[in-house]
Amino acid sequence: MTTTTSATATTSDTATTSDTAEQPTLQRFQPTDLDASPEVNALLERLGLGSLATEGLASFGGRNDNWAGRTSGGHQVFVKTVARTPEGGSPQLERALAFEGLARRLPAGSPLRTPGHLGSDRTAAVGVYRLLPGARSGSELALDDEFDEELCREAGRAVGALHALPAVPAVPATPEAAADGDADAPAIDTEEAPLPPMPWLEALPWYAVQERSMGQIAAWRLVQDDAEVIAALHALRAAERSAPHAPTHCDLRFDQFLRHDGTLYLCDWEEFRLADPARDVGAFAGEWLFHATYQVFAPGAGQDGPAAGFGLDHAEIIERGAASLRRFTPRITAFWQGYLEQHTPDPGLAERAAAFAGWHMFDRLLATAELHATLNPVARAAAGIGRTLLLNPAGAVATLGFTQPSGSPR
Repeated sequence: MTTTTSATATTSDTATTSDTAEQPTLQRFQPTDLDASPEVNALLERLGLGSLATEGLASFGGRNDNWAGRTSGGHQVFVKTVARTPEGGSPQLERALAFEGLARRLPAGSPLRTPGHLGSDRTAAVGVYRLLPGARSGSELALDDEFDEELCREAGRAVGALHALPAVPAVPATPEAAADGDADAPAIDTEEAPLPPMPWLEALPWYAVQERSMGQIAAWRLVQDDAEVIAALHALRAAERSAPHAPTHCDLRFDQFLRHDGTLYLCDWEEFRLADPARDVGAFAGEWLFHATYQVFAPGAGQDGPAAGFGLDHAEIIERGAASLRRFTPRITAFWQGYLEQHTPDPGLAERAAAFAGWHMFDRLLATAELHATLNPVARAAAGIGRTLLLNPAGAVATLGFTQPSGSPR
């Protein structure tokens, strides 16, 4: 059993207004019974944080079991388990810990902020983080039209600060931190990011077919039957391999951002690695493009009638889609402007980012098709935009606002 703690985790990090019972506003679910995961409270006790009781606990959903609440020691914590390999290791947790080691290099006042890491059990694949009570996810903010241009610019600054970090973890600030195991930060992963899964462009493996909905299989057919999209994805992978690599989140989505007390945080570092920074820039752009596509069809998005956009003909879809894209692309531009304040991109990054935005459209429609038997108009519209970006990323650079502002450094 190996326990690690963060050199920056102190009592002041964890004891947040313990006299109040403020609850997170993120969408909550019933958490897994703690009796089935005794390693959670065992780790909390070893860290001196107390233990979690079943009453008052919440879970935020997602792929991994997680628990959010106040411990018996009065600490607001978020605890998450991640997957383990058959051999007992956890590459996801190792990547997250590699980020924590690198994050020690962030200067005071950095625009990249992440919930404090309080400790981990690398054997049990459990991590403990400071809970941000009352936080709202970027997904909620986008749906409520509160992820505005200024917040997007702040997100760009955060991602730019990440990409500007040197790929070498800092030495612990104190001997006490080293004694706690914080010196044992894993090396940063240099393996190629798993998405898009290139062998799946030819055919899904049988296990994947068994695990996916008919809607997802139909979405994969859109990719597999399009020789031009397949060629574009191979070209993107080749460009990625030759591009300068930097510390990269590699799983950037709206729900990885949290706003708490007016401050924006970036979380969930399980896919962190050295990679093409265009992945993160393109993913953020792709989030807004997918959101813009959804808004064409979503009830309450300005359409009349109970069917919203699902009864539109092709011309109406094009018209409303163009209007929606015009509305949201300034937020992509604001992100890029914030990004340039913190990091100078390589000359080809903007074009690769546009292509990665195209892949992100396919990635999101694959995810949203999980509960469907067929592809709805949102999915098909997203696929069309993704295809356009992949086939002509250079032509999309200006449309997305990925231009170099006059007077900025190169």
